Amino acid sequence: MREDEEVFPFTSDDSCVEGNFLGGCMLEKEIDFAEIDRINRSFPFEQRWENLTLGNDFMFGKVFQDTGLCLELVKLILPELNIERIERLEQQKSAKETFDTHGVRFDVYLHDDKGRIIVLEMQIANRKDLPRRARSYHSSADLDARETEKHKTYDTMPEVIIVFICEFDPFGMGRNVYTFKNYCAEERNLMLDDGASTIFLNTKGKDKSISPGMKAFLDFVGGKSSDDKFVRRLEDRLSYAKHNWYWRANYVKDMLDRNSFAKECEERGIVIGEARGIAIGEARGEVRGIHKANVATALRLRQMGMNDNQISLATGLSFDEIGRL
Repeated sequence: MREDEEVFPFTSDDSCVEGNFLGGCMLEKEIDFAEIDRINRSFPFEQRWENLTLGNDFMFGKVFQDTGLCLELVKLILPELNIERIERLEQQKSAKETFDTHGVRFDVYLHDDKGRIIVLEMQIANRKDLPRRARSYHSSADLDARETEKHKTYDTMPEVIIVFICEFDPFGMGRNVYTFKNYCAEERNLMLDDGASTIFLNTKGKDKSISPGMKAFLDFVGGKSSDDKFVRRLEDRLSYAKHNWYWRANYVKDMLDRNSFAKECEERGIVIGEARGIAIGEARGEVRGIHKANVATALRLRQMGMNDNQISLATGLSFDEIGRL
């Protein structure tokens, strides 16, 4: 560890899991900080730990694992729910949709004091799939609730709210907030009341009706600072996170895991592509070989005095192909 590098101790919301690097619970002396620093500096500039913003999903999770900040954020987003406290808070939580699917990983997953499930997701790139992704997230959150909370009947299922915080306008209508719930297409005032809501926050919006606090937060996510008290607290938490070498180590491991998975997928795709190419080439070669054999047969049949109709029936060649022989 460099002598000029300050290391913050764990706070009350840290645990041994936060010091987990390359498996197992590791103490400071067991982590090769020089190697962590070397790997971190090998990343593209904007992906290095010290240059991350709140827009990075890993950093987003670390900032909002602070219960007080997370509570303030959900109260800012959902003031009408009068949320008083957070009962359960997890970051980078994995949840499966079914036993044979890879599932999803929530940036921040929490239960409030009314038993509602709220998921906070940071989105930088617009992959045009957010509506379908939202459906998948709702499905995963419902399944997780049934398995972990032991909801035996449908009427005990908790309300689930999925919040996407986007650095782009997902619908191109200039709003800072888009809220979706299920309703009857024939009777627009008839709500389904299934407990599912999806909210998209847009840092690029021009909506004048949002609160000053919401505007300051969205501006901060978009890269603008302000004198807002909540934003100042977020800046302090970001600074804290960037000086926490245990989190830095976990981030590097997470990046290596992601890059390894991406490389594995790429290599698997190349192998599959090569196999398909060989199969297609063999099939095309086989077709050409059969056609060549049929042409040779047709020539012999013509020499034997057969007419075009007989040759066509025997070889499968068209009359045009036979005429060109």
